[in-house]
Amino acid sequence: MTPAFSRRVFLAAATATVFCLRAHGKDASQAPARVIEARAGKLRLLPEPAAPTDIWGFDGVTPGPLLRVKQGEELAVRLVNRIDQPMSIHWHGMRGDNAMDGVAPLTQASVAAGGSFDYRRKALDAGLFCYRPSVWGHSPELVGRGLKGLLVVDEPSPLESDADVLALLDDWRLDADGRIEGDFHDPREAAKEGRVSPLVAVSGKTAPATYEFAPGARIRLRLANLANARIMFVAFDGVQPFVVAVDGQPCDAFEPVRRTIPVAPGARFELIFDLPATEGAKARVALRAPNEADRDILVFTSKGAKAPTRAPIASAPQNPLLPREIKLAESKKVDLVMEVRADAAKAQPSEIWTINGKATKGYEGQPLFEVRRGTPVTLGFVNRSSVPTVMHVHGHVVRLLHDLDDGWEPYWRNGVVVPPAKTKHVAFVADSPGKWALHDDILEHEAGGLATWFEVG
Repeated sequence: MTPAFSRRVFLAAATATVFCLRAHGKDASQAPARVIEARAGKLRLLPEPAAPTDIWGFDGVTPGPLLRVKQGEELAVRLVNRIDQPMSIHWHGMRGDNAMDGVAPLTQASVAAGGSFDYRRKALDAGLFCYRPSVWGHSPELVGRGLKGLLVVDEPSPLESDADVLALLDDWRLDADGRIEGDFHDPREAAKEGRVSPLVAVSGKTAPATYEFAPGARIRLRLANLANARIMFVAFDGVQPFVVAVDGQPCDAFEPVRRTIPVAPGARFELIFDLPATEGAKARVALRAPNEADRDILVFTSKGAKAPTRAPIASAPQNPLLPREIKLAESKKVDLVMEVRADAAKAQPSEIWTINGKATKGYEGQPLFEVRRGTPVTLGFVNRSSVPTVMHVHGHVVRLLHDLDDGWEPYWRNGVVVPPAKTKHVAFVADSPGKWALHDDILEHEAGGLATWFEVG
């Protein structure tokens, strides 16, 4: 049975062969790759007299340089590793091209200190994507120390707006002197919510980020959460926001319930709203969290001459490359029962979580399942733990199936939040050949064993 697309509003409570192109071996017709170095740097997060924080960053900054290409163009990046840890770049949310997915050791060997790797892939889909390391057992520290950035693939005809605002959300755990605190490999955090840290930053600066635009200006806001573990409930006050894309894929514009969206690690939302028309009026974007007071993370102020009136907010065209239907009755059905081991305190760091009662060995073990290209797949994520998980299917986008009927939500996702003691189902068409990671986007959970893979032949 193939369900019709639901118009249900967004549920705010939803809670090895590697193709490596080296510089000396690339075809002369190819454009030169942009060189990005993973190296040490400093970031001012706390006011003086605290010192700047020592970080790792792409080109020594966090977030790394904004990468921007047009849809259909080639993304060409050479990663050079200047730190003493193994590296890769995973292009979070991009579909297809398995050899360029950047998951070590599944799709490539990790890049050793002093080494390099050339990534070349076509930007199939327009939208907001991320880039970060994905190295089994090392990702929590690599990402947690600052190795992350945004990638924008521009559509041929952008949606009308007066400003395009990109905001990368992150959190940090620092001592009074600005040093990063804690162990990135703490098994207690891997068994619980992961490394949730108190200082929230927006695009490398302590929140809130502030902006001034003309009264009535139309804002296109692109939000990405690249914290290790914090699921961010983001609420809008003073404006009427419309979601126009989720995880890089356009959707029919809709206003979220209670003007709040759940932005899990790795998730991206694009919203459009018009600022208040009154000079000096403010629009606030706040972070809501259990047992914490609401705090502003972005503040927009209307200032200056009034912007011209625009037509009503419209939806972007749907992605024609995605399947119009998923034949659920013909799908390969696979359940993942996710549990924290009862003896987690004594377990190996990579075996704190189990899938279907077994330690997975991450991306070095056997595939969870194998299917032929073009096969519809239904995954059941059964969370038997006391904490939420954020399950991410690499190389594909999925539909979140309804809990109570045979429909699905009217937007595509890369990942889905699975609340404690709950089950969520997703469906997708396995249309990209290769070995694809399937894991929790809470990075401490992934490193703790909540990671596996599947193969599309």
